Amino acid sequence: MQYFIPKHTVIFEEEIKKSRFITYIAHTENLEEAKDFWQQVRLQHPNANHHCWATIAGAPTYSQAFGFSDDGEPSGTAGKPMFSCLQGSGLGEVSAVVVRYFGGVLLGTGGLVRAYTSGVQQALQQVEKQLKIERKSFYLTCDYHQINLVQNLCAKFDVVINSQDFQAQVQFELAISNDKLPAFTQALKENSSGQLCLSATPF
Repeated sequence: MQYFIPKHTVIFEEEIKKSRFITYIAHTENLEEAKDFWQQVRLQHPNANHHCWATIAGAPTYSQAFGFSDDGEPSGTAGKPMFSCLQGSGLGEVSAVVVRYFGGVLLGTGGLVRAYTSGVQQALQQVEKQLKIERKSFYLTCDYHQINLVQNLCAKFDVVINSQDFQAQVQFELAISNDKLPAFTQALKENSSGQLCLSATPF
């Protein structure tokens, strides 16, 4: 699986009817990182009235990594609209936090939804994206005369070599995407007369 993630943290600020809204968008690889990011923003703005957040802390389709909070705003006026913006972006591993300093003028539920949606949408427009390819770790042992073969096949099938350990034989730790795994496994077998096989367990 592959999807886009934010490359850098983005901050967007606007004032709506005397209330100050500061939107933060960041890359968060999992729910733990998403919560840490939210706490960091809270610490930066201890006097703000609200710290609303939303996250897709994994692949865009991985619903167990979804979350959002209105943080004291009327139910459904902040976290859910923010989350809808993140879903619409198609990004994965992304979190949004909107800090609100109340300016004394009530916005109403519709006004709040528009305000929180606006901040996240405009911040997302500034996000620089990078492609993430999900890979799983596999392990391979080969003889020294087979090193070039393994390295060349890795280059051909976009396999990342995480480590090489030169012992009596050479031990590779490889990171392979699901879509490349069958072809890479077959190429290893065919080019080594069946000698080279991947293992899912470490050495």
